[in-house]
Amino acid sequence: MRQQPVLIEEYGSLALLTLVTHRNDRRVNVDIQPALLRERFYPRSRQTVRPARQFAAETLHAWGVTCRHDDVLLCVSELATNALLHGVPPGRGYRLRMLRYEGTVRVEVHDSGSGRPRIAGRDPGAEGGRGLLLVAAVADRWGAVARLPGKAVWCEFAVGPAATVGAGEPGDGL
Repeated sequence: MRQQPVLIEEYGSLALLTLVTHRNDRRVNVDIQPALLRERFYPRSRQTVRPARQFAAETLHAWGVTCRHDDVLLCVSELATNALLHGVPPGRGYRLRMLRYEGTVRVEVHDSGSGRPRIAGRDPGAEGGRGLLLVAAVADRWGAVARLPGKAVWCEFAVGPAATVGAGEPGDGL
């Protein structure tokens, strides 16, 4: 795989260089302007996972996305739960972003925690530690990018052509 700088992305007052990864001459993990974007902030509480999943379901419906619905909602639950368990300090929260590109839905969960997410050991007797394993199995692609403060953990799903009606606005729900 080869990487090359592609664009500067504004993130708050910080400009970040985004890298594009090429796999078999096919660009993946590209940060480009989405056709549709909706996002919502949630405080640090386990009770916010259900509303985050509901927001994602409403967003998919508004965008006319009917395939991969359960896969997307499962990954929203797992990424939100991971943010709450590992990335959101007391008094903070996390942001769920839903992005619609041509043929793709991208889910991002931003938190202010440090460190990179990793798939835990596969201990069959463990009560937890399978969230990212599920995300890796269900999503077409997933990863994480450092942000200031914290990080964004994302996953993508191939879903077919983008809808042209019912679009959310940038910053919707804030």
